[in-house]
Amino acid sequence: MYLEVVTPDKKAFEGEVKAVKVPGSNGSFEVLNNHAPVISTLTEGQIRITTKSDVQYLNIDSGILEMLDNKIVILAEAIIDAE
Repeated sequence: MYLEVVTPDKKAFEGEVKAVKVPGSNGSFEVLNNHAPVISTLTEGQIRITTKSDVQYLNIDSGILEMLDNKIVILAEAIIDAE
């Protein structure tokens, strides 16, 4: 499955992933390979990106997720630096 996380300033992540957990507006949820097509709004929170070799985290303030044909695109308003 392929993931892109994009902000107005930069592309924060791009690559193959095993799973992505996001802060959906109606609660967090995880997207796995062959997930049904979905579009969801995202709230402030943490995105957990699981790749073959590690786990990465990005904190966002809000955004939109689209999953279609094993490609996830997350348009985030901004990436928040962890304190």
